[in-house]
Amino acid sequence: MIAGHGRVVAEFFDIGHSRVLPWARRPEAAALVAAMADPDRGFDAVIIGSSERAFYGSQFAAMAPLFEHFGVALWVPELGGVVDPALAGHEELMVLLGILAKREIVRTRIRVRTAMLVQTRDQGRYLGGRPPYGYRLIDAGPHPNRALARRGLRIQRLDVDSHTGPVVVWIFTQRLAGHSVARITRALNDASIPCPAAADPDRNPHRTGDRWVLTTVRAILANPRYTGHQVWNRQRTDHDLIDPANTALGHRDVQRRNTPQDWAISRSQAHPALVSDADFITAQTTHATHSTSGRKYLLAGLLRCATCGRRLESCWVHHRPAYRCRHGYSSATSPGADRPPNAYLREDHVMPHLPALVLRIAASAGDLAPGLGAALGYLRAGGIELTYDAAARTLTTGTERGEKILIG
Repeated sequence: MIAGHGRVVAEFFDIGHSRVLPWARRPEAAALVAAMADPDRGFDAVIIGSSERAFYGSQFAAMAPLFEHFGVALWVPELGGVVDPALAGHEELMVLLGILAKREIVRTRIRVRTAMLVQTRDQGRYLGGRPPYGYRLIDAGPHPNRALARRGLRIQRLDVDSHTGPVVVWIFTQRLAGHSVARITRALNDASIPCPAAADPDRNPHRTGDRWVLTTVRAILANPRYTGHQVWNRQRTDHDLIDPANTALGHRDVQRRNTPQDWAISRSQAHPALVSDADFITAQTTHATHSTSGRKYLLAGLLRCATCGRRLESCWVHHRPAYRCRHGYSSATSPGADRPPNAYLREDHVMPHLPALVLRIAASAGDLAPGLGAALGYLRAGGIELTYDAAARTLTTGTERGEKILIG
């Protein structure tokens, strides 16, 4: 294309970076922009090998002023030469190429997602990624795509791991027996059982693998793949604007959980099950029933620990609501010698002295009536009914003990 016009002196080609990213966030494209800004750059034109890969959507409109500012000509194969933004036909062609680049990505995304949905739901095929803790990968025969099979590619499926599979069964057994996630996690650590990251460090280089944590056990109990069914689309990738005030920065990928209604689940078992469907559902409802059994905490989120400053968490003690603080330690962590004892505070010890504290906070605001009204309204929104008379009566009858409880 440039024969008789010049020669190529440098190449800029981004590998592994989506065309959706603006040029400033593609390493090689950003390097090209920096090279254009150099007066001694050694070239006076840029030729685009593939317009669809270079300009996505409206990216050409954002980059064209830069080429013009630095005095660099832009050549594209579709025109057989240089682009002249002053010509309406040239600009319209570049806009069309950007739209085609966007259409290609949308079309590919739809085709891939549809194929993965069918492969999961109808074929129960393993679609890649790290195998869940408790399973290992084994050979499942030649690849169903004949072209890939001729190249020697084979598919894989999940099978029970003889070392970690029994651990998963034990976790579900303990949960079905009514034990808390914290107690299960603590027992695993006390028994020195390697956590998933330690059991498979090659696939978990981003994790320390020191010990079991609550979120790991909770994720195992919530993973439906232990029922023997293949599951896909539990997560999705959203593209959020980096800065709504500057859309030229583009988007960032954010992983979010899908609801179970959006999951793709195989119609039949695709690999050996570690827990039955009924037991898996029971394990989920055990957590839900335990957390929504009619318990009500009037001061949830309103109290802080004077020792560490953390917000007290709600707990149920002797059939009554209470609040506690572990000072940053997990319930799955065995207490050490230098660890401060957990702080506990019963709700019925706080409520009689709450009106006086409300008056004290309102008075410190400078104007008692508006401040008290706002404070009582905030408590009323949380289900706590206090009147002005009750608050004033508590304050005048002596509240020093109550204030010390709440402050200390």
